[in-house]
Amino acid sequence: MTETTTHEGIHETSPVLPLPAHLALGAAVGGGVLAAASAAMSWTWTPDFPGDLTYYGSPAGLQWLALAGGVLTALLALAHRGLKGLRWLNPSGSANGVLFAALGTLAVCWYAAGSIAVELDGLVNLDPGGWLAAVGSLLAVLGALGLPLDRRRAVRHAELHWGLYAVLVVSAVLRQGLGQGWALHAVPPGIRPLFTGNLWFFVALPAAIAALRLWRLLDGWLRIGRIERPLPAARPLPGWAEILVVTAVFAVGLGVVEFGISTEYGELFIGFLLLTGFGTAALLASGAVGRLRELTSRHRAVTTGAAFAAAGAFPFTQSSETYVLIGTNILIFATVALGLNVVVGLAGLLDLGYVAFLGVGAYAAALVSGSKFSVFRDLHLPFPVAVLIGALAALVFGVVIGAPTLRLRGDYLAIVTLGFGEIFRIAMNNLDGRSGPSLTNGPNGIAAIPDVSLFGFDFGEAHDFGALHLGKNGNYLLLMLVATAVVVTVFARVANSRIGRAWVAIREDETAAEAMGINGFRVKLIAFALGATLAGLAGAVQAHVSGAVSPDQYLFTGPTPPNSAFLLAAVILGGMGTISGPLVGAALLFLIPAKLEFLQSYQLLAFGLALILLMRFRPEGLIAGRRQQLEFHEVQLPAQAAPADDVPTKAGA
Repeated sequence: MTETTTHEGIHETSPVLPLPAHLALGAAVGGGVLAAASAAMSWTWTPDFPGDLTYYGSPAGLQWLALAGGVLTALLALAHRGLKGLRWLNPSGSANGVLFAALGTLAVCWYAAGSIAVELDGLVNLDPGGWLAAVGSLLAVLGALGLPLDRRRAVRHAELHWGLYAVLVVSAVLRQGLGQGWALHAVPPGIRPLFTGNLWFFVALPAAIAALRLWRLLDGWLRIGRIERPLPAARPLPGWAEILVVTAVFAVGLGVVEFGISTEYGELFIGFLLLTGFGTAALLASGAVGRLRELTSRHRAVTTGAAFAAAGAFPFTQSSETYVLIGTNILIFATVALGLNVVVGLAGLLDLGYVAFLGVGAYAAALVSGSKFSVFRDLHLPFPVAVLIGALAALVFGVVIGAPTLRLRGDYLAIVTLGFGEIFRIAMNNLDGRSGPSLTNGPNGIAAIPDVSLFGFDFGEAHDFGALHLGKNGNYLLLMLVATAVVVTVFARVANSRIGRAWVAIREDETAAEAMGINGFRVKLIAFALGATLAGLAGAVQAHVSGAVSPDQYLFTGPTPPNSAFLLAAVILGGMGTISGPLVGAALLFLIPAKLEFLQSYQLLAFGLALILLMRFRPEGLIAGRRQQLEFHEVQLPAQAAPADDVPTKAGA
């Protein structure tokens, strides 16, 4: 056992289970192989379970996830052993990656087995493949726990307040009483439906308290930590080989994204989220992501090109236009979130009405695009001009709203922007010719917006390029990709410019920045105006993609995006001040409600829980640069080249 001192305290490298090293390694590798092999066997006898897992030699649905998790576990275990040819997969030398990969495989396999048992009424419905997956994944976890892991020497948790245990008991009693009816006599008749219609709450609350207690016990036993080790110098590769590696990684990433978007049922998407989360943690712990970051920092132009090429290839990999439309919407909302990142992540201005600028751009473009429901129905401007008008209209609104309000700070500014968002929606509802001037067609909005036509290319028609087929949604995805590229370029250039550094200074300490000669009001107004312009640009494209705009699309919060709460959550979850963070955050927050329909009624609850967990375990966001990690975690990070989207942020900005 070795000890390493860091700023966070003393860590050690030791196994959780006292197993011989060769036995632990064999169990981890063997368990991963068994889990992967189970994908070629039948998991259940009946096709009634989603995905039809009844075939031998033909993996389907969750079986593909078990195959991927098992292979990743075995490869990371062999790389930890130092097997020649696999050392690149675990450059940090930590065994924590093996444990995380094994836990991801266990989560997928046991979730699948549990779902089969619940939906088909009993474990008797499991075939040998299902049992093999459960046993193999458990064996892999036990083997990983016997490897030398990076662990904390001590874990200190405050004792749970006795009131939480009282809440647990009261919730259980109320659930029983409301279910049987005898507790309803103590509830006023006017609010009884509130209790009887949400009995799940009285189960979820004690379950959450019990899960918290169980997590603390498990955390105290495992004591999993992280020792920051400088990555050893990589074997030098020719430039073309490094470019080939970067390209291959993005090709794999395209396959992962394609699999996630095309999942057809909730069980498969939940399994995908479980494996993706644990797999990402495994690659981070093994140092593979850090090694990739070194390559991308040396080939930034190639990295950017590969990312956009992978996104551009997505519509050609899909056989259904539905999934391509999902990808298009993700790009729209991710682009708007990146614009909000200018305001929130760089300048530190909390804007709760940002979706209104998206609406301004959409309405402005819709009015001049030749819709027969527009008051200017005879005016049909070219698409680039309509987009420019949408962006300029949002810019004007940004300046008009920002000029009198940006002297406010903090919560006061947030309240004003929230009010602006609601005023915009109400105004669009009332500009129908009866409650106000005739401009927006009121609640009905502006429909039948003509398809885009550029240089004779009709985006509303399907096109064939040899053996490749591109449908209407694919056309608009590529168009939105161009808009995303423009917004990314603007963000990257501005963030590293003189005005970008002024935004950071204002965000960190406005008084000190003004004392150093920065015009705080002017700098904040520029940020507000630029963020509004980027949202207006995305809104103009969105109007043509959806073919209609209406006031109910631009709410503060709602069951489906876009809305201001969704956009703000995407920025915070993804990582404030970065480029890739809001893009990933928006993609996740759009996909999760779309794939898990039962979450649509509880979107705010899900966002709140996600933010609480994120602030507890990763306050810098899902994707954070080196500066964000240094700000939120006092650790000694290895000297690395700063990534392209490495822009500093402030806690709670």
